[in-house]
Amino acid sequence: MLDDALLDRIRSRAAAVDRENGFPWEDLEDLKAAGYFTAMVPAERGGGGLTLTEMTEVQQRLAGAAPATALTFNMHQIWVGVANTMALMGDDRADFLLDAAMEGEIFAFGISEAGNDLVLFGSQIEARPDDEGGFSFHGTKIFTSGSPAWTMLGTYGQDNTDPENPKSVYGFVRRDGGGFEIREDWDTLGMRGSQSCTTILDGAHAPADRILGIFPPGPAMEPVLFGIFANFEILVAAVYTGIARRALDLAIETVQKRTSRAAGGAPYSNDPAIRHRIASAAIALDGIAPQLTSLADDVASFQPERHGALWYPKLSALKVRATEVAKDVVEEAIRSAGGPSYYSSNELSRLYRDVLAGIFHPSDDESLHNAWANAMLGPVQEWPPAE
Repeated sequence: MLDDALLDRIRSRAAAVDRENGFPWEDLEDLKAAGYFTAMVPAERGGGGLTLTEMTEVQQRLAGAAPATALTFNMHQIWVGVANTMALMGDDRADFLLDAAMEGEIFAFGISEAGNDLVLFGSQIEARPDDEGGFSFHGTKIFTSGSPAWTMLGTYGQDNTDPENPKSVYGFVRRDGGGFEIREDWDTLGMRGSQSCTTILDGAHAPADRILGIFPPGPAMEPVLFGIFANFEILVAAVYTGIARRALDLAIETVQKRTSRAAGGAPYSNDPAIRHRIASAAIALDGIAPQLTSLADDVASFQPERHGALWYPKLSALKVRATEVAKDVVEEAIRSAGGPSYYSSNELSRLYRDVLAGIFHPSDDESLHNAWANAMLGPVQEWPPAE
């Protein structure tokens, strides 16, 4: 849905946004005009009707043009995907998001918390009930991508009204509703255009009709929880796969143009060592695409028995594998392209910095291995065993 002319315009602005630590406002307007923000809204509700699988291709193309733009607005697409997934699971509580997207709302992701490695499975943020079915949220969220532009923030906290029976509460607060502060603290190595600033929630309110779910903390096949986990892992994997694709294309273009004096002016694309690097990167990247498509298809046609207890481990594995492969591919691209890629003006230099952000998104490598160990071996027993 994003044509080459649009992607070229977006790519032409990416370096300046990164250099100035700015925000891609022009990209936002172009993407609105292209129908990007309603692309995954079902056609019967007036949207583009794209499947999750189709959106992974869109996100790869957008990430190849401007990684920070793709990551920023990925968060909007995740929430639209959540609404679709919840509906597939027989839960219509997120349908209001589909209507809101059609009305021009821009969604952001207020989930991560400093020092909380439970991520979705238990919050440090307080969710205070308003006795009318709604909640106000109090605490600090980090890495809120798209901080300057969101109009609706999806977030969650914990209701400890009954200390013996705490509840995770997921809901949406509006920018025009107040009760929050955005710290302009985004000054990072890469993904600078995402402006993923810290958000202080101080009474931001989600009324009853914007509450997605209330349930005990911890992993479960709860529709909102599974919807977030599945769409986040898949679409984040798509963004970093798109970065890797672009880096590989740039490396191929570069080695076909650069020549070697030692080889009598032959292009570096004839050098066996360079050919091996490019081939290795291509082989690694080739393995990600079918996994991304397969798992996205599985989510888009959700059947609980399809993966059973392995749904969460498989989703985590896809994200970790995609981001690690992307990082390796970009490094091979830089090694192949040579010294010019070390200049900050070179696109590969920016891609190298941007791709590193992938290691900070959940799930991380440690939690992935723990999830698979539990799935394969069961929970940890006492070790060494007591005498």
